[in-house]
Amino acid sequence: MQWAALVAWLLTAFGGATMLAQWLRHGGASQREGIRAPRLLAHATLAILGLAFWIAFLVSDESGLAWAAVGLLLLVGLIGATMFASWIGGRNRRDHTAVPAETSFPVPIVLGHGVLALATLTLAVLAAARIGT
Repeated sequence: MQWAALVAWLLTAFGGATMLAQWLRHGGASQREGIRAPRLLAHATLAILGLAFWIAFLVSDESGLAWAAVGLLLLVGLIGATMFASWIGGRNRRDHTAVPAETSFPVPIVLGHGVLALATLTLAVLAAARIGT
């Protein structure tokens, strides 16, 4: 289960990196509407930190590291949910002064990223709790 969580985490990160590249390519770092740089960078930084904790857990088998990673994942998920709401709002609003960069995100990547994130969280909680191992 702990290795499945790692694979899911890496796949989720790949989707996130793909969206980050799109966001940067479409001027997201300087936009005034939609997903702003501090929120996106906090989301990515905490996700990478959580991944580092998870890898440390895999190496050491120290359950405290697993739970720290799960805690970070929860925070990452909350930030991600706010970005998803902004993405939905940006796709549906027609009164933009500028088109937010995140409107360029392909729908399958956004949805896949979210589904994989939920799978990662579920697998990480199960592994941290040592359920099914």
